[in-house]
Amino acid sequence: MIPEHAAGGNRRYDLARLKPEVYCSVLHTRQTLAYARVSSHDQKEDLNRQQQALGLYCAQQGWSFRLISDLGSGMNYYKKALK
Repeated sequence: MIPEHAAGGNRRYDLARLKPEVYCSVLHTRQTLAYARVSSHDQKEDLNRQQQALGLYCAQQGWSFRLISDLGSGMNYYKKALK
């Protein structure tokens, strides 16, 4: 199968064109990342609520998932949990 290239250079594959045995393998190995973050240690309770809500939602969808979380102000890609 030849991938389609997006503007940013990423490859995109049409899963509908995969052989059924390959498609099932892709579905079973796919993992969703759920990310929870609050700005300060004072919001630890909020972080716990976010984690519970994200975990419950992912489980209800039947997804295989991994939950990561961070404490810290501002959103950037240098957060400890995102590395």
